[in-house]
Amino acid sequence: MSVETFEPTPLIFTNGAANKVKTLIEEEGNPRLKLRVFVTGGGCSGFQYGFTFDEDVADDDTIVQREGASLVIDPMSFQYLAGSEVDYQEGLEGSRFVIKNPNAATTCGCGQSFSI
Repeated sequence: MSVETFEPTPLIFTNGAANKVKTLIEEEGNPRLKLRVFVTGGGCSGFQYGFTFDEDVADDDTIVQREGASLVIDPMSFQYLAGSEVDYQEGLEGSRFVIKNPNAATTCGCGQSFSI
């Protein structure tokens, strides 16, 4: 009888978000790009989320891959994002990447800012 072990997913990168990242990368024509998610101080709740495309990956970055796309998180941001879900939503307010963070004690109305 074999025993299977599973590593916990450090961050959930949804298919919708991964497919949007792939589309954006194809439009840029640079297959080395990855979506970088980060946390900075500020916003109406103390911390805010940021997204950027990056070619570079540091040795201590966490990388989550899905559907051929990569999501990259630096160690400082990862401590606030562990267990979160990164998704892409299209709605009346527009289209955007969103984070559902179980570590956030409060969030603001726009969903881009949080406190621990």
